[in-house]
Amino acid sequence: MAKWLQSTETLTFEVRDRIAWITFDRPEKRNALNWQGLRELRDALIEADDLTNVHCIVLGGSGRDFCSGWDLTSGESSPVKEAHSGNQQAEYRSQTATLEDDIWQLGRMNELRMVMFEMHKPVIAKVQGNCLANGTDIALLADLVIVASDARIGYPPVRAQGSPPSHMWLYHMGPQWAKRMLLTGDLLCGTDAARLGLALESVPADELDAHVEALARRIAAISPDLLACNKRVVNLGLELMGAKTLQRLASELDARGHLSAGRLKFRQSIEDLGLKEAVRRRDAAFGDGMVEYRWD
Repeated sequence: MAKWLQSTETLTFEVRDRIAWITFDRPEKRNALNWQGLRELRDALIEADDLTNVHCIVLGGSGRDFCSGWDLTSGESSPVKEAHSGNQQAEYRSQTATLEDDIWQLGRMNELRMVMFEMHKPVIAKVQGNCLANGTDIALLADLVIVASDARIGYPPVRAQGSPPSHMWLYHMGPQWAKRMLLTGDLLCGTDAARLGLALESVPADELDAHVEALARRIAAISPDLLACNKRVVNLGLELMGAKTLQRLASELDARGHLSAGRLKFRQSIEDLGLKEAVRRRDAAFGDGMVEYRWD
């Protein structure tokens, strides 16, 4: 039985059997992210970390997909848009468009995500369907990533728009496979993502929920204090390998990518053709976009 359940505009939060279940809940948008969703995710993660009856968190998506990326149709361009809406006389960097302003906004975005890395309790990302672009920025910060074998994982926006502003690819896959994915924007199926270390393991889609719940229950059987010791020592090791510094550098390099001719051309294509057709043309040369991976 659920101990309690609450919902926001973008997610649901349920506590059950010492596990917090945080679920993106915009299936009509394929769980595409926006600033409000990132803020609500940050708040939910902090709430779960604070609750004494929660030992472990499972992060998932409702419907077909974990998260299809950023919601380019939302019209929400600023992390502080609502806070500034009542002040018509002041000008804020979040409303302007210099390189430094872009770096500032991307830094604010990373701060919202990095709570998953910095919090004390372990987070499992349960990934089905599409986990694309900004969806990977979220999933790859989880402590454990479990994927459906037919999930599709990748960062297609590198073909025309920039670079991942959050970058855990190197730490999961090593340099060559990280480059292979980010130099093409191709996608991995869940099975290959697990083989290459981008995920811990893959299971058939119809077994994903039960498999993740069984793992979460094993983790939740341990004291949160001990879980925190073992999560944080590994993450401190990642910090010593530069992981947190790289997140900051990644957001700054993404801002540089936003000034590229390819990105400006893509933005114009969206205005001229609409988002769906612009994305179709961006990806046309890549076929189905799946990595043709061979083990033998």
